[in-house]
Amino acid sequence: MELSRTFEIWTLAVLTGLLLLDLALVARRPHVPSLRESGLWVAFYVVLALVFSAVLLSTAGPHKAGEFLAGWATEYSLSVDNLFVFVIIMTRFAVPRDNQQKVLLVGIILSLLLRGGCILLGAAAIEAFSWVFYLFGAFLVYTAVQLLRSHGREAEEEYRENVLIRRARQVLPISDRYDGARLTTGVGVRRMLTPMVVVLLAIGSTDVLFALDSIPAIFGLTQDPFIVFTATLFALMGLRQLYFLLGGLLDRLVYLSQGLSVILAFIGVKLILEALHSNELHWVNGGDPVPWAPVVPIWLSLSVIVGVLALTTVLSLVVAPRRAARREARLAAHARAAHHASAAARH
Repeated sequence: MELSRTFEIWTLAVLTGLLLLDLALVARRPHVPSLRESGLWVAFYVVLALVFSAVLLSTAGPHKAGEFLAGWATEYSLSVDNLFVFVIIMTRFAVPRDNQQKVLLVGIILSLLLRGGCILLGAAAIEAFSWVFYLFGAFLVYTAVQLLRSHGREAEEEYRENVLIRRARQVLPISDRYDGARLTTGVGVRRMLTPMVVVLLAIGSTDVLFALDSIPAIFGLTQDPFIVFTATLFALMGLRQLYFLLGGLLDRLVYLSQGLSVILAFIGVKLILEALHSNELHWVNGGDPVPWAPVVPIWLSLSVIVGVLALTTVLSLVVAPRRAARREARLAAHARAAHHASAAARH
């Protein structure tokens, strides 16, 4: 079953309006939301996404509903990883907590615009060139490998100022202190930029990288632009509240990057297999589809994504703390033994 164009237009309009309304509340009443307020908003958006999947199930069938759920879960998990980088950036630049709402506001708007542009470009590329799936698949596998290689570093060491930030520091007149959420401030008789400008540049450049990762990932699950747009919108909804709800919990999701690397690698291989299944490149199997290349069903994709996310969450919240406690106990035991040995040597 196919969805009507009217249904798609109205759905996208309502979801975009709802997201913009949520962001407008920040601009009008900036504050640090309580855990209860954040939890209610996040629960509302999650339930809304599940209700929308039920609507797709009844109107377009289980395949479309499964594509949406798989795409939403993938984009949501990537958004959580994006939040983790936001935390690192705001910690690195010591952004006052009262001003973090506006930084998140700008970050989410930039993410929405960048992902929207990437979706349009990705859909056009897929329509024009079937071989683009090979590129998407290879890029996702490469990204997965990079995530695995970067795992285990200290959080503060994961963020490196890029060329744009370093150049901005050299060229722009930037003061040493914040002035609320303002971008400019008076220093003596001079008008200077505040460090908030550097923070927004860092957030924006990070959003570009995450948009490049997330769009090939979701196109690996569905080629329907409507499903791609709606899954991306739902993943961005409640992101601001999720930031304050998770708080220190983000630091405890130590295996999130590893889980995401598995998901991205799986989707990358899935894309390459689908490209082989509908191959049109003359230098691959003479331009004919590769008969042995299987098509991964959406139910298997959804099962892998949900299963990996559940496993990495359990490992992060249950196994990792126990391993850390055992490691600290061993270190304490070694310290006591060294102390006793030193005391015995002195006597």
